Amino acid sequence: MTLTYFDISVGGEPIGRVVFRLYDDVPKTAENFRALCTGEKGDGTLGIPLTYEGSTFHRIIKGFMVQGGDFTSAIKGSPLGTGGESIYGEKFDDENFIHKHDKPFLLSMANSGPNTNGSQFFITTAATPHLDGKHVVFGEVVAGKGVVRAMENVKTAAQDAPEDPVVITKCGELNENTNLSEPTNDGTGDIYADYPEDEPSLENLEGDERAAKGLEIAAQIKAIGSEQFKMKNARVAAAKYRKSLRYVYDCDVEADHKLYNDFELSKVGLYLNLALMANQMQNMGNAIKNASYVLENRVASDKDRAKALYRRAIAYKGLKNYEDSLRDLMAATKLISDNGIHVEMKNVQELVKQRKEKQKAAYSKFFS
Repeated sequence: MTLTYFDISVGGEPIGRVVFRLYDDVPKTAENFRALCTGEKGDGTLGIPLTYEGSTFHRIIKGFMVQGGDFTSAIKGSPLGTGGESIYGEKFDDENFIHKHDKPFLLSMANSGPNTNGSQFFITTAATPHLDGKHVVFGEVVAGKGVVRAMENVKTAAQDAPEDPVVITKCGELNENTNLSEPTNDGTGDIYADYPEDEPSLENLEGDERAAKGLEIAAQIKAIGSEQFKMKNARVAAAKYRKSLRYVYDCDVEADHKLYNDFELSKVGLYLNLALMANQMQNMGNAIKNASYVLENRVASDKDRAKALYRRAIAYKGLKNYEDSLRDLMAATKLISDNGIHVEMKNVQELVKQRKEKQKAAYSKFFS
């Protein structure tokens, strides 16, 4: 059994390792991928090292696949997705089509037509039967499926290119006896898959059962996030709140469903917590976005709306947008009576006063 791996980063932040098992019945294709993971072949015909290390995933389509393997275009100054090279030369023939694209997390060769395999590949994130007989499947993900899901969910721009670079920071071959059992607990007590699509306890559930179970899992993950917040692990807490939200949205229900209010209230609580975490981590843009969601939710109570206004005001203040900060604080005072809001309003009013005095002094100096 041949095992290879990628260590992945998104926007410069490491997100984890993906491990692949390469199939024995497509030996030429598998060997190409393995050698490009180890980099053992040195430079190719273009004088560029034959390795995936440092290359990017240049095309991401949610619900379909993530594509990478073009390690030549960036060096040559060509558009990403137009390059790459195999260990056998620029291209090699399709080996066979024994394996089908019948599930997510398969490893398959990208090409530009029959017998044009190079180094580019893709990882499926859903069954893609329309690719059968056109692309050679030669392996599958055996660990790090949550990392692939995280890649799949990276925001994209034109031509399905990720806005933040998705980079293979390190790659290589693993011993066939490597323990592949993915940790079911990351030390926080969270035993659930990173993405609900991969959670075994939801796999065979439908309708009301799935909705109820999804809400239950989301609540447990949220509670873990809150424990991490109490331990002053804001980054971990935020990650758990985002994960909880994924379960809420994946198992969401229509407005006439008996659990609709429960789902909406869960969203409100999670977005409020995310706004708080974002402020603590000085990510004011995210704080504003998360707080604004609460203000747009019809189920949010006056107390929830006041919290959202307060947290958004703190973010505006951090951006030195004192006018919008004051506006939100004043709106919050109309919803609930809270001394903390009034204290913050006085603080922002003082900042506005200081700014005006500085501007006045600057104008006075200019005209003197």
